[in-house]
Amino acid sequence: MQVVQNKDGGPGLRERKKQATRAALADAAVRLAAEHGAEHVTVEAISSAAGVSPRTFFNYFDSHDDAFLMIDAEVGHRIRRAVREAPAEHSLLDVLREAFSAELVDVEERHEIWSLRAKVFQRSPHLLVRGLGAHMAEEMELAETVAERLGGVEGEPVGLYPRLVAAVATTAVRVSIEDWCRPTQNVAFIDVFRRAFDHLASGLAVPDKDAGSSGT
Repeated sequence: MQVVQNKDGGPGLRERKKQATRAALADAAVRLAAEHGAEHVTVEAISSAAGVSPRTFFNYFDSHDDAFLMIDAEVGHRIRRAVREAPAEHSLLDVLREAFSAELVDVEERHEIWSLRAKVFQRSPHLLVRGLGAHMAEEMELAETVAERLGGVEGEPVGLYPRLVAAVATTAVRVSIEDWCRPTQNVAFIDVFRRAFDHLASGLAVPDKDAGSSGT
């Protein structure tokens, strides 16, 4: 699906409205699930809380459970496009960092939602399993894009290196969010995110500080 963009490369008004509606539905789903349990939250309740109809809900999510996952296929599309279009002289790790960073600009203002989502997943393990499957599918598509950037031929099996790079990058994003959501953390998300990719860039060398401390 092609994303309608402005001349500056950002999403157009129609796409931004769609993103806002999807976010409102996901936020409503997570808030209701945190209060009542995901199994007790209906599509009708989620739609009502977001101010849209149940029919609109299914324009954005295939099923009830998908609303809690906070996975947007269009985000993956934009990340992969950014990887494909990045200048050839840029390192692969830098390209991935910038591609993910562009999609995480609103994470800071949604701290509460991300924290609540973690609690919802703890209470509903089936959502964690479902989310893992969705993330693995996204990760494989990213690996295919990495292979393409490295000169691979479309249709050929994706090799170990592209798959490893995609897995490491997506894991760095996930761990950054999880670490930032910890109650004891009092730092900006972007700082945690950058530190995670700095660790990758260093080859995961053990930092000077205690490896178990929040400062690493």
